[in-house]
Amino acid sequence: MKLCIYQVDTFTNKLFEGNPAAVIITNEWLPTELMQNISAENNLAETAFVRYKNNKYQIRWFTPKVEVELCGHATLASAHVIFNYIDPTINLIAFESKFRGILKVFKEKDNSLTLDFPRDKIEKVVNVKKVYDCFNTIEVLEVFKGRIDYLAIVENQQTVENLDFNLDAISRLPDARGLIVSGMGSKKVDFVSRYFAPQSGINEDPVTGSAHTTLMEYWTKRLKKSRLNARQLSSRKGNLFCSLEEERVKINGKAVTYMKGEIEFNIS
Repeated sequence: MKLCIYQVDTFTNKLFEGNPAAVIITNEWLPTELMQNISAENNLAETAFVRYKNNKYQIRWFTPKVEVELCGHATLASAHVIFNYIDPTINLIAFESKFRGILKVFKEKDNSLTLDFPRDKIEKVVNVKKVYDCFNTIEVLEVFKGRIDYLAIVENQQTVENLDFNLDAISRLPDARGLIVSGMGSKKVDFVSRYFAPQSGINEDPVTGSAHTTLMEYWTKRLKKSRLNARQLSSRKGNLFCSLEEERVKINGKAVTYMKGEIEFNIS
């Protein structure tokens, strides 16, 4: 069996920046074990599998280790592939997802893409020792828990840039996909962040769109603004332009194709 595979750098307009994701579009789902094996072989933060059936797009996401319930950058990559290679006549895609319902992606006039995701709900964590243990010398100001991630608030951008963290402790956080660390931005950026998910097979994710549904819950209240500019401070870095609109978070960014190829395998 042969399938076309794309690799796309997301939340950037330059190759070798942002977050790379693989995208595979099929008419039928592959066996789950096979999708997981392909994702492990790709060894990217996420591989998106998109099924087009009955005039609808359905989407699933896999890290090298597990299937996840929401992924922003691989959804952005999937929309980029469809808009540019599958159906360039459309400017809106409504993906059906297993865990988070309909996820829309809009193609804007400047060729950027806007994700329309459900907003997260966060609660302040009282017993914070398990999160404090994830850092060696960093002072954590507040800790919150969203649906799938912990959020640790630190002082500022410099603190986020110079984190002294413990991946083993992060991997032991209970009932979590990973840990977001965020602080106030400088210059033209409202807030910055980094994201760690060793328990999901991703030590540090370059740019995490889905984490911004959690981050926006905190920063819109603190900054008293509904539209915010964000930057993720991994080694590749990425820019996200976010807005909170009732029960949805809009996350805008650009994407660029790195590779289009073909994979070949047997299904026994």
